Amino acid sequence: MYRVLLFILLSSITTFAQDVDKTRTSPVDITSLRYKDTYLKITYSQPQKRGRNIFGELIPFGKVWQLGANEATEITITRDITLNGILLKSGTYSLFAIPNESKWTMIVNSELGLWGSYNYNAKLDVFRFEVPVLHVSDGCENLSMKVNLKNDLAELLICWDKTSVSIPIKFLTY
Repeated sequence: MYRVLLFILLSSITTFAQDVDKTRTSPVDITSLRYKDTYLKITYSQPQKRGRNIFGELIPFGKVWQLGANEATEITITRDITLNGILLKSGTYSLFAIPNESKWTMIVNSELGLWGSYNYNAKLDVFRFEVPVLHVSDGCENLSMKVNLKNDLAELLICWDKTSVSIPIKFLTY
């Protein structure tokens, strides 16, 4: 009897959790790839432009942004890589950005489970680096992240509205 009640309770919780994700205006998206023994996964919420002015207005220039909507974006890697030439040890990290008109400061931070960038703590930064902004004529209605792989090199492309940045990744083989 107790097992049946527990099953019903857990089934309803699971069903409710799935319904919540479907109703998000900024759904969760994942980009991932595997290179040899290294698995890379980026989890982020995907906001939509919906006619708004994005960079400089909705996302202010010069302020820390969680690189998506809702929860802070997270990157997980199973083996060491370099990100923009900087060694990143295997593990899970939060990703943030400080957008500006001509460049973004990218931030890799060790704190996980953050909602937005409200409680962002710079003291927990693993490292920062800058990447140039690329202006794209077609633009991206939804924030999108994609990893293009070429042998042991890859690039993380982040695009939203008419703005894009590219971050070089190198997979290390020992």
